[in-house]
Amino acid sequence: MRLLLIEDDPMIGESMEEVLRKENYAADWVRDGDNGLLALRQNVYDLVLLDLGLPKKQGMQVLRQYRAHGGDVPVLIVTARDATVARVEGLDAGADDYLVKAFDVDELLARIRALLRRGKAPNQAVVQHCGLQVDMAGHIASFNGVPLHLPAREFAVLRALLDAPGTVVSKSQLEERIYGWGEEIESNTIDVYIHHLRKKLGTGFIQNIRGVGYKLASA
Repeated sequence: MRLLLIEDDPMIGESMEEVLRKENYAADWVRDGDNGLLALRQNVYDLVLLDLGLPKKQGMQVLRQYRAHGGDVPVLIVTARDATVARVEGLDAGADDYLVKAFDVDELLARIRALLRRGKAPNQAVVQHCGLQVDMAGHIASFNGVPLHLPAREFAVLRALLDAPGTVVSKSQLEERIYGWGEEIESNTIDVYIHHLRKKLGTGFIQNIRGVGYKLASA
């Protein structure tokens, strides 16, 4: 899962980025509203964490512009503004949830999980392919009826392949799904996750197209 954090306070931003990455979310952090909108135009995210008191462009402006241009990713406002009028304005502008600083980290993570579950359209919630069944919202998977244990980044790699079954997904595209900006990318990380998935799904389930990337075996 790839998340965008739009937060100008360096201490809060660093703390939230660290929490997200410890939970194996790929987290990109920008520090003003203009760069927030730019990131949303240039990248694909599963969820946005949005502060309101931002330089260059206020968070409420970012939210309204994003929604006005068809952006449909869940947005969680995370702000110090606790007045009821601010909450109402944020939710009416298109936010999916509203969390007031200072917050408990467990509550933040619970709200993120809830929004990620809601963010999947009903017809995309459960995907089946060659005996594999994956509940995208619940992060639950089984293969030929046997439950699978998939850590977050293994799940993210498998999800990227399931988003385009039969289509080759490059190594760099897979890396984008599991790493945020500034994270050190190890050269063999994707190969390791593919190896772990093959041990659970069979060696032929994920095919290596040499020099191009990976794809799922045809049904």
